Amino acid sequence: MSLTGDVCVVTGACGFLGKRLVRLLLEEEKMAEIRLLDKHVQPEFVSTLQDCRGDTKLTVFEGDLRDGGFARKACRGASLVFHIASIIDIKESVEYSEMYGVNVKGTQLLLEACIQENVVSFIYTSTVEVMGPNPRGEPIINGSEDTAYESTLKFNYSRTKKEAEQRTLQAHGEVLQNGGRLATCALRPMYIYGEGCRFMLGHMGDGIRNSNVLLRMSLPQARVNPVYVGNVAVAHLQAARSLKDPQKRNAVGGNFYFIADDTPPVSYSDFNHVMMAPLGFSIQEKLPMPIPFLYVVCFFLEMLTTMLRPLIRIVPPLNRQLLTMLNTPFSFSYQRAKRDLGYEPRHTWEESRKRTMEWLAAELPKERERIRAK
Repeated sequence: MSLTGDVCVVTGACGFLGKRLVRLLLEEEKMAEIRLLDKHVQPEFVSTLQDCRGDTKLTVFEGDLRDGGFARKACRGASLVFHIASIIDIKESVEYSEMYGVNVKGTQLLLEACIQENVVSFIYTSTVEVMGPNPRGEPIINGSEDTAYESTLKFNYSRTKKEAEQRTLQAHGEVLQNGGRLATCALRPMYIYGEGCRFMLGHMGDGIRNSNVLLRMSLPQARVNPVYVGNVAVAHLQAARSLKDPQKRNAVGGNFYFIADDTPPVSYSDFNHVMMAPLGFSIQEKLPMPIPFLYVVCFFLEMLTTMLRPLIRIVPPLNRQLLTMLNTPFSFSYQRAKRDLGYEPRHTWEESRKRTMEWLAAELPKERERIRAK
């Protein structure tokens, strides 16, 4: 099912995934208009799209999703919304009120704007972290959408993304102003890597400061299955095509899907090493101390920062939930997305690894210079 002639809104259009999705839409579909919605849209990014835009109109919408009027204006006349924008924070450095405002209230206002402005399809970019891992570190290996898992989410990020996902799926079938109905679905990607991944740059910077030795914060057996950004973009495109297809719309609508690819399962720390070893980085053999001791250290750091918060806000480099996440086997299958959405990873592991390594190699001298200048 083609998206030819559609008008779509991409929130977070200038982010890591947003940029990749916008280019994919321009390359593969003849849409009437793509609206680039973000707090700040860099003119240089828009200029890089001229080679593939064809007759598609590109419109910039700069603003805050917590503004209901802005959301309505962005959605007016649109038929499809890709809602990617959110605050991502696993170190608890962002105030909960701000995160809730953007991740939950922003999503709710956008859903309401879709209903008021007769937008028929809404795709929400969720995350595997709405599933866990739970504080007990209970593993999931090759899980599915049917996997039962008891989890009390500890990250503010995970909790707000979970609530926003629930609101999105509950909105499926809502009656629009013109009498039509809204169709929604949510995609839960694994840890996303690839060109532009700021987390990988952060790990590379830590390695540079540690004499080209990457820090180990996860056990080798704590395997997860990262997913390449290009494949996540493809999954979003397939979801949009499915929601537009009358034969698939009701089957897909109201559901969530895990998005993975054929990247080999590996721990977070060892994945960084796989990507950066060709650039001259080694990795610590062991964690800085046994996990139970690290857990205790994190507990006391959290208590200390809580007591100091009225005076000064300090963000510890590690917390108990992050330590648990980094050391829990947690992997999922993409077979349901393949069955319902027709999703197939387009980029092989070999290609994904090569592209990511080439990008990291290009960024390495800049990162060294940036660290040296500090």
